[in-house]
Amino acid sequence: MTVEAKYLSRDAFAERIAKFPAVILPLGATEQHGYHLPLGVDIILAEALATRIAEATGATVMPAMPFGYSWVWRDAPGSVTVEARTLEDVICQTAESLARHGVRHVFLVNGHEANSATMKYAARRLWDHPDIKVWRLFYPNLTAVMAEHCESPNWHGIVHACEFETSLMLAVAPNLVDMEKAVREYPDRDRGYFQGGRPMGELSRSGVFGDATLATAAKGEAMLEIFTQSMADAVREVCAGK
Repeated sequence: MTVEAKYLSRDAFAERIAKFPAVILPLGATEQHGYHLPLGVDIILAEALATRIAEATGATVMPAMPFGYSWVWRDAPGSVTVEARTLEDVICQTAESLARHGVRHVFLVNGHEANSATMKYAARRLWDHPDIKVWRLFYPNLTAVMAEHCESPNWHGIVHACEFETSLMLAVAPNLVDMEKAVREYPDRDRGYFQGGRPMGELSRSGVFGDATLATAAKGEAMLEIFTQSMADAVREVCAGK
């Protein structure tokens, strides 16, 4: 049986929740990822991880949230941004809706770094809710995993359209990756971005922050396996505590 709620009938959904009262809500974004990757990278990766985690635990995957706070790419064709508070409200209202149907835990599997603060605030808003909790999952132990499996450094702690994300995409959706267009770009560190309000879109010519040319499917699969195991362990641990 599928783990994805969008393919389940109401009875099939209720049956799954009765057995395991947890859902996974993939959080993505629609924004530029260089010329070699599609706009939906963050959605695709969040959905891929969510499905793997659900298959390992018995959780049910809700339809992905396709938009995030992508203001930094506001001028790049196809990029869509929503206010962080809007996304926070959607997460909370989704969780409150699901609580009415017996869901006790909502695990946010995130593919978009800028969603992280919003996830935290949503989890805090519902922490005292009597029936449901929200939990945050985003590439656990990312620095260590990248150090082990990636050859290139990230750009000042940020991953975007680089070796890391490109490798993950080669593992889950290689047909959507055009490695002939992959490039290496490390824009100069910019005070306006790190200490002001300048959007990332003004810093990079290619939209890549790092070295996408070194990406491979093998690297991506190795990292996905690590992330899946860690996140699945978290889901089991939380749900075991009810």
